[in-house]
Amino acid sequence: MALVSAKQMLNDARDGHYAVGAFNINNLEWTKLILEVVEELKSPVMLGVSEGAVKYMGGFNVVADMVKALVEALNISVPVALHLDHGSYEGSFKAIEAGFTSVMYDGSHLPLEENLQKTREVVAYAHERGISVEAEVGSIGGEEDGIVGAGELADPKECQLLADTGIDFLAAGIGNIHGKYPANWAGLSFDQLEKIQASTNGKPLVLHGGSGIPVEQVKKAISLGVSKVNVNTELQLEFAAATRKYIEEGKDQIGKGYDPRKLLKAGTDAIQAKVEDMNKNYFGCADKA
Repeated sequence: MALVSAKQMLNDARDGHYAVGAFNINNLEWTKLILEVVEELKSPVMLGVSEGAVKYMGGFNVVADMVKALVEALNISVPVALHLDHGSYEGSFKAIEAGFTSVMYDGSHLPLEENLQKTREVVAYAHERGISVEAEVGSIGGEEDGIVGAGELADPKECQLLADTGIDFLAAGIGNIHGKYPANWAGLSFDQLEKIQASTNGKPLVLHGGSGIPVEQVKKAISLGVSKVNVNTELQLEFAAATRKYIEEGKDQIGKGYDPRKLLKAGTDAIQAKVEDMNKNYFGCADKA
């Protein structure tokens, strides 16, 4: 199956009261294993790529070509969207030209009117080409590619204005953060989420910083209109812990244990288990493709 826009899969998720996992990819191994998991589970998926990861992997064209080639080589039959995560204005256009099928233009750090205007411009360009668009208002806590947010709650009125630009799904701050959640984290604000859902007329909503949120909070957020959950940090932590264990146990010194294909396997196996668990037990998207 060719890569698809994320619009239909998220509308289906909203109507079916489940969420699509948006798993960030950082290399070929991560991309391959995520695709294999979702194919086995028959889950739709979004492969998220930050501009930092794009640069690390060699550019927009390299990433798009790699994903397309893997989808074809692995005979992937489930819907897959290649999505720019927290994209800049310029990066959004570059991603579309390279073959990404979904983009997030993140103007949340800008004055509202500038965010709205630039979002409209990205929407017009993307929709002419059948590409879905996500935008953000109310910063997400933590840092993502240099954009720092304190985790404040989004204003429902501002959410309505951004939704009216024609975007396909909306990321709005409801107390969520990027990176590890601190011990004193107050949790998601479901009151605010309900207000945002009401103000945006059922627009599919996005939960950024999905790593580390208790499963019961994720499920409640999904029941209130969240149709996409972003996951990156949790996979990185799983990968790092399993790789560290492999090396500390000296397995890289046994035979050809230093071979990258063996050295990276423990970490990728750990990610595989986490993606399976989240799709089945957090997001409820298994068998939804």
